[in-house]
Amino acid sequence: MKNNNSRRMFIKKSTATAAAVAFGGILPGFSAKNYNRIAGANEKIAVASMGVNSRGYAVATNFAAQMNAEVIHVCDVDSRAAEKCINAVEKIQNKRPKSTPDFRHALEDKNVDVLIVTAPDHWHAPAAMLACSAGKHVYLEKPCSHNPNEGELLVKSAKKYNRVLQMGNQRRSWPNVAAAIAELHAGVIGKPYYAKTWYTNNRASIGTGKQVSVPNWLNYDLWQGPAPRRAFKDNLIHYNWHWFWHWGTGEALNNGTHMVDLARWGLQVDYPTKVSSTGGRFRYQDDWQTPDTQMISIEFGNKAMITWEGRSCNGKNNEGTSTGITFYGENGSITIESGNAYKIHDLKNNLIKEVKNDRVINTSNLVDPAQELDALHIQNFFDGIKNGKAVRSDILSGHQSTLLVQLGNIAQRSGRTLHIDPTNGHIINDQEAMKYWTREYEKGWEPTL
Repeated sequence: MKNNNSRRMFIKKSTATAAAVAFGGILPGFSAKNYNRIAGANEKIAVASMGVNSRGYAVATNFAAQMNAEVIHVCDVDSRAAEKCINAVEKIQNKRPKSTPDFRHALEDKNVDVLIVTAPDHWHAPAAMLACSAGKHVYLEKPCSHNPNEGELLVKSAKKYNRVLQMGNQRRSWPNVAAAIAELHAGVIGKPYYAKTWYTNNRASIGTGKQVSVPNWLNYDLWQGPAPRRAFKDNLIHYNWHWFWHWGTGEALNNGTHMVDLARWGLQVDYPTKVSSTGGRFRYQDDWQTPDTQMISIEFGNKAMITWEGRSCNGKNNEGTSTGITFYGENGSITIESGNAYKIHDLKNNLIKEVKNDRVINTSNLVDPAQELDALHIQNFFDGIKNGKAVRSDILSGHQSTLLVQLGNIAQRSGRTLHIDPTNGHIINDQEAMKYWTREYEKGWEPTL
């Protein structure tokens, strides 16, 4: 903690500060001068941000905008992305963070309280585990892991080191989304038994990559980290790694995690009994390996089911929205749209209630569409650190939701319907499918407790 104050003292002094913080700024009627008079207002959570290109840039700058936080390290293997983020953070908080290309050096800084992990998926769990062992709390973008074994290790790591981990499925903190789930749980449509989720986009082809020299702005060895080494190709970095199984997890975990998490929350289920998937790479013939069209079905015995429809290359909306979820119940349905809004229909398809978004959401911004709303998730994370408050997406919950779509990908890759132990989410009696439960690691980079 900064200013050499103990963590216990920080926790005691920070309650008044939290009350003055709203949506990354100062409450109406407060000047910066008045804000700094509040007890503990100068006590800031010190943050290191790992992976600051694209979405990582948005998350880092959102943390910097919080009055009770300060980004003190920016960590990226791309020197261009690091410099851009450092300049943006400095402009926001009027203090320049250090450039620390290797995030492990930031973990050695005793002043760092939090590591943000927004690096590629293959780094999520290994980096978070290293942070926990170094005594840091973690804000971890979804998915929480590259494979189920990593997710289980991560849950154990957080418990072992008593660290707060918040997964970045921010919709859990969006007020109208939470209100929709509350209405669902209160029985507004009777017993819910089916949740249909979807994501659509019009992604272009990634072409056929050529093996070329690693650019001078990139530390490719550190970028690969725990993944076994592969030659650098010109269509991999940035973003296209999502569509390679070696580093990414496809659209199912890239975007499906968000809505499947809401489905699990709304239906109040944990681990499934059966999972299947169909789909493929249909639109283009290129290097893209994961499905561009996929239907995952997740069953919870005779209690409920979830489906996820992913269309990466055809953006036709469902229910008038590119991303969403509809819960079906005994007496009607609830649809939560891509934004902070929902609609309730009865069984005759009559609209009986509509709650519209009342916060700023820029749907054309695919990287940071809802900064103001996402700040609520960040502040909930800070409450977990400072006050011991339960975070809205703790790592066990994050793992359970991530696992559902991971099982969908395993069913897809193995070509099998998976039978699952509902007590722990493990695949039953299927050695072929279990090949995908974990992965191979570069020697010396294996995640360990």
